[in-house]
Amino acid sequence: MDHDFWLTRWQNNQIGFHEGVPNALLVAHFAALGVPDGGRVFVPLCGKSRDMGWLRAQGFTVVGAELSRLAVEQFFGELGLAPEISSAGRLERFEAEGVTVFVGDVFDLDAATLGPVDAVYDRAALVALPQPLRARYAAHLIALTGAAPQLLLTFEYDQSRQKGPPFSVAEAELRALYGAAYRLERAAARAVPGGLRGVCPAEESAWLMRRR
Repeated sequence: MDHDFWLTRWQNNQIGFHEGVPNALLVAHFAALGVPDGGRVFVPLCGKSRDMGWLRAQGFTVVGAELSRLAVEQFFGELGLAPEISSAGRLERFEAEGVTVFVGDVFDLDAATLGPVDAVYDRAALVALPQPLRARYAAHLIALTGAAPQLLLTFEYDQSRQKGPPFSVAEAELRALYGAAYRLERAAARAVPGGLRGVCPAEESAWLMRRR
């Protein structure tokens, strides 16, 4: 799975992963991280997620990273915001009224460019990556954010019955990826209505991850 896969999905509007409303697990459990008022929240591989608008509405400063420039343009357009666009090394920076999104490969984003963050919200980043990339991503995210507290959403299902993305990520893999840096707590789990794409049963979980 390469950049062209995702860029083509956005170009062809094949974005079934995009939720038209804020994610219910985010709304129910983000407060448990105890992010201070006005805190800075990083949303990797953010697309044009409505979750960022919800976080902004709660008074947080939101920072995203997204490969597709089209997705980012749509995000700001749907919020009615006209971002200032500038260069940030190999990335572009879109900024407007409490929201910054870096456009490009998340692996090209470094801690100095990102700046300090108080929390991470990952709904569609880890589960979007095939297994060989997940270890690299998790290590990069820890280094990038200084192991900032995280709300992570995952899916679990029979991977042999359905190809990702989103990929199935089991608890054992999560603990292998993040256990050295974080204490993990499963805050909630819910069945995906109708299963994953109607093919097989699936469960979505919300994980609270706090620095050790």
